[in-house]
Amino acid sequence: MSDANEPTGAAGPDAGTTGAGTAGGPAAATGAAGSAGAAGAAGVGAPSGAALANDPAGAPDPADPAGSAPGRRVRVVLVDDHRMFRTGVQAEIGQTERTGVEVVGEAADVDQAVTVITATRPEVVLLDVHLPGGGGVEVLRRCSPLMADAEQPVRFLALSVSDAAEDVIGVIRGGARGYVTKTITGTDLVDSVFRVQDGDAVFSPRLAGFVLDAFASTDAPPVDEDLDRLTQREREVLRLIARGYAYKEIAKQLFISVKTVESHVSAVLRKLQLSNRHELTRWATARRLV
Repeated sequence: MSDANEPTGAAGPDAGTTGAGTAGGPAAATGAAGSAGAAGAAGVGAPSGAALANDPAGAPDPADPAGSAPGRRVRVVLVDDHRMFRTGVQAEIGQTERTGVEVVGEAADVDQAVTVITATRPEVVLLDVHLPGGGGVEVLRRCSPLMADAEQPVRFLALSVSDAAEDVIGVIRGGARGYVTKTITGTDLVDSVFRVQDGDAVFSPRLAGFVLDAFASTDAPPVDEDLDRLTQREREVLRLIARGYAYKEIAKQLFISVKTVESHVSAVLRKLQLSNRHELTRWATARRLV
């Protein structure tokens, strides 16, 4: 269901909750967590198909951020490799007159994302963690000059099915201002987008704990420079190889071709200066990546 070759356009949401203050409402934490660094990245995710049943599109919502700030607007780009999910987000939050959110573009992979974000310069990018071409972390790396622009910064909010600690820490290290899961409601997602536009850091409640633990820990493991050389997709392939998967099995699980798997394995071996998959397995096992 991946749309890696799909042209750019506009899109749509799924469900999730951010927390602080009120039960089920978004949690915004301002400060270092949005831009500080910690360790880890990787993991595999599948898109949610939920339709935000508790937040029907079209009906005015008294809790809608647009209702409390008439006339306020935020320009958003949607980055997710599943077209149906993007369409859902577009339908749910992209009704500009009601929500204040204007979806100005969409992308299905890393290259498309960088192109669309650079061309449109949105205030906020809703970014999936797992994307063809290197994942959300690679998008953040290539868009770092846009994030650093003092006059017109582009801010990123991760929106993913994954709630793995390494995924959360990975994108926060990369510069994302927050991370919410695809169980979020449309109303909370709109609120989170506006908070990120204001410079707040926003997390789903459980995920905020990962960030606090990572940055509060005095015995946090140092950054693994060898692992950091790998793209997110290369890390996914590395883990599956280390677990004994055949190339065909990896291709099926990641929805890529066997030839692409071979290319990723070659890149991993080259970057880590290893000779074969047996050495790669020992390397991954020693770092408890399996």
